Amino acid sequence: MSADVRAPILRDADIVVARQRGRELAMSAGITGSDLTLLATAISEVARNILVYAGRGEILLCLEERAGRRGLRVTARDEGPGIHDLELAMRDGYSTARSLGLGLPGARRLMDEFEIVSAPGQGTKVSMLKWAR
Repeated sequence: MSADVRAPILRDADIVVARQRGRELAMSAGITGSDLTLLATAISEVARNILVYAGRGEILLCLEERAGRRGLRVTARDEGPGIHDLELAMRDGYSTARSLGLGLPGARRLMDEFEIVSAPGQGTKVSMLKWAR
């Protein structure tokens, strides 16, 4: 397995870089076709949330192997204000940024595994995984 890839998220252009690096690493894990598009979209959603809500953070991309399966783990972290009501934030259509509110719930649907940890004043960490089929 290759080393982790870190993509700092400081401005809009960094979202594109994180997507590209995610696609490249995912291909090396055997992820193909529409799953690459789903993965890139999920990376975009969590990276956009970092910029909108925290202003800065990072995406960590890591190949993962479990029980003979290969995949890509995407971890998005920031030290922003955190999410006050996680249950509400995970509902379709909810947004405090006057957007469509598809970010977190959409990313959860696009990936095979999804976990989020956040608390007010402590930032947010989203961990999600897409398996090769």
